[in-house]
Amino acid sequence: MSTPWRATVLGSQVTELLRRPGRFAATGLSLLIAAFVVFGAVMAQQIITATVVGKFRGTPSAVSLVITPDDSGDLGEDSLREIERTPGVTEAVGRTDGGSPLDGSAVERYLDLAADPGTGALAQVRLLDGTYPSGSGRLAVNTQAAKAYGLAPGSSLTLLRPEPDGEGTRRVTVEVSGIVRSTATTDAGPTGYAPGPQVGELLGTPGYSRIDIRTNTASLHAGSASAELTRRIRQVAPGAQVRSGDEVREEEAREAVAEAKDILELVTVFLAVAVGAAVLVATSTFRIVFARRVRQLALLRAIGATSRQLAAALVAEGAVVGLLAGAAGVLAAWGCGQLVPPVAGRFGHHLFAPSRIPPAEAALTVAGTVLLAVLAVLAPSLSASRVSPLQALRSAAASGPEAAGGIGRTLLGLLCAASAAYLTWQQYGGLPQPGDTEYDRFAALSVVAVSGGLAFLALIALGPRLVRPVLWAVAVPLRRTGAAGRLAVAGVGGAPVRAASVSVVVALGVCLVGSTLTCLASLNAYERYKQAVEAPADFFLHARDSDSLDRLLAADLASRPELANVTAFRTGEVTESTLSATISDLDLGTVRSGVGLTARTGSLDHLGPEHVIVDADYAHRLGVLAGDRVTLKFKGRPVRLTVAATLPGNGPYGGNFFVPAADLSRMGMPAAPTAVTADASKDGARRRIRAQRAITDTLTGAVRGDGRVTAEDLAGQAGESDDLRTMATTVMMVLGLTILVAVAGVATTASLTVVEREREFGLLRALGLSGGAVHRMVTIECALCGVLGGVLGLALSMPYSWLVVRVAQTSAPFSVPRGQLVALFAALVLVTAAAGMVPALRASRTSPTVAVARSE
Repeated sequence: MSTPWRATVLGSQVTELLRRPGRFAATGLSLLIAAFVVFGAVMAQQIITATVVGKFRGTPSAVSLVITPDDSGDLGEDSLREIERTPGVTEAVGRTDGGSPLDGSAVERYLDLAADPGTGALAQVRLLDGTYPSGSGRLAVNTQAAKAYGLAPGSSLTLLRPEPDGEGTRRVTVEVSGIVRSTATTDAGPTGYAPGPQVGELLGTPGYSRIDIRTNTASLHAGSASAELTRRIRQVAPGAQVRSGDEVREEEAREAVAEAKDILELVTVFLAVAVGAAVLVATSTFRIVFARRVRQLALLRAIGATSRQLAAALVAEGAVVGLLAGAAGVLAAWGCGQLVPPVAGRFGHHLFAPSRIPPAEAALTVAGTVLLAVLAVLAPSLSASRVSPLQALRSAAASGPEAAGGIGRTLLGLLCAASAAYLTWQQYGGLPQPGDTEYDRFAALSVVAVSGGLAFLALIALGPRLVRPVLWAVAVPLRRTGAAGRLAVAGVGGAPVRAASVSVVVALGVCLVGSTLTCLASLNAYERYKQAVEAPADFFLHARDSDSLDRLLAADLASRPELANVTAFRTGEVTESTLSATISDLDLGTVRSGVGLTARTGSLDHLGPEHVIVDADYAHRLGVLAGDRVTLKFKGRPVRLTVAATLPGNGPYGGNFFVPAADLSRMGMPAAPTAVTADASKDGARRRIRAQRAITDTLTGAVRGDGRVTAEDLAGQAGESDDLRTMATTVMMVLGLTILVAVAGVATTASLTVVEREREFGLLRALGLSGGAVHRMVTIECALCGVLGGVLGLALSMPYSWLVVRVAQTSAPFSVPRGQLVALFAALVLVTAAAGMVPALRASRTSPTVAVARSE
């Protein structure tokens, strides 16, 4: 007679799981979140790719074939005409591009030039105003050029082109015939358009870098006809590469989504952290669930089940949980992905989402979740399977206080901590110095990441031993709040392994988010400094043929209402031992957004007579800090100065040493300025155009040498702060999932603990503790998990944040965003407390009779 399936060890465990689905919710919640975020990343990639491809416009859809020349040169006009006469070719258009500086302004301006027919199926521009050029000497400009340079139909432009012999510059005046808008999403700068021959004439390049061909429909779809057409074209243009328009458009689309894929790859790296956190939470949850079922497992041992059979059954149970959680997470992520386009449409953003669930990615996500579940349940199942049959005679709730971990676990934690400290010390000793270009930052950051991983493993191993000391330090105020606070502290301290298993995951999220916030604040401070150095003002005027400028130039510019913050300064050359450097009397307080300039040592406000500010490179070469003395030689005369401050990087306009104007005059520097800076009086494209015209009017004419002064427009030099901020925000959102997993773990652990401690709560109620006090006690216990995780996470994040900043950018100041970190800590405590509200409500409803009514 065969044994019923339910009577087997595996059948009994599966039946138990089906009989109590709440246990599935407890053990599977973190795994469901992991599957959701992983497949959510897949859906994000699908949405971003579909959106970029859907919005991208490059090679027109009517282009059937694209011809590009070999390395020997461009395709000439004769080749274009021959291709146009080839049977099967309906239309052929030659394309070339280049650019030219513009005359007529003292401020340097530049215009890209591109060949386009302007009309027809192969055109990449759409006429908005005026007419498209049909002869030489005329250009159509895009809206960017019209806005930046104040152009309209009928305006004129003067291009600065090199003479044919390469000696000198010729001026070519063209008329703006119309304003166009490009349909190509890659065209973003000021650009002029005209048919191919006219653009080639302006650029001095009669050939084409590419020819687009439109064929008739029959040639396009008939394979033999298309091959014959390709053969004929190659006869006309030997060595040229002929590709289909579809192939070129696919390549352009791949390049368009490359940047988005780079960000998604970065997100994928950090998703691994969230998945690891889910495994830790699931492991802790399985351990608690199996501990609750210790009497049932002991009964199975008593009737003949072996430890191997129990372990296999528990692992199979975990795999079932992983399968169900993975499927639910995938379906939930796909459903949310379908809601993204309509929700984004309400906010004016047009996004595209795939209509079908990607089967391969879905299957891999579910399989991965099953694997994670097996990994999470492995250690708890092995531990639970070794239960003694005598445990069947004991109460499942009769276990005493938890131990803080064995000797082996402690030794492993100490070994990991020592290894992490050794790697950290090695990296600290080998930090790069300013100007060090040979330093391998990627390798160094990899070592820091390994050290951080070892430190986290040490935290996992030593967590149970750290709970009570940290709890003793942070819970002093709670002990004075009444019985609920004291009992909560005792409850957490009495179960250090359980508290550590949840707090460590919270610490991981806090450490990563806190490190990201700190590194972002430091790099943002350095980025502001770089912007203040690279683009200190809107306009920079310097002499072209001499060392100095007219003394009255700054005053004349300052009198123009279109300009503001006009500053004149001098630069000269000094020597220190064998080093040659630039000295300047530029007042660093006048630099645009002066708060962006910071000191690495000392203070910029301390610059006074016989003092100097030194940039980072020379401060390192000379080995000086604020308060040290340096001796410089100007025209052979030694000058001894005190260092008021050192900069974290380079100085503005290439300056290495900055002194007061009076000191530079005493050194013998002529009074005439060598450079002048100015800003537009107000923001906006029109204001900038007026400021450019004001500078041009001031600089032109016989008095100023008609062009001896060059004005550079520096305001357009965009920094990387937007990209940095976007990437950091994306990373923090992903890392926030780690905290979400941790909070889910707190809620799950609290729910299981409430079930396990019903007799304890009943006894407290019988002794006179009110339901509200029990509710507060459980809520405070959950909040303490957040406090412990926050303290451990921030303690781990600060040294590693400092090291990452120093490795990534030596000159970046270490900036701690105290307000953001305090807000993170407070929010974490509130969220973990909120996670315990429902379990606390259940605990508060425990009847006092439970203390004597339950026997287990």
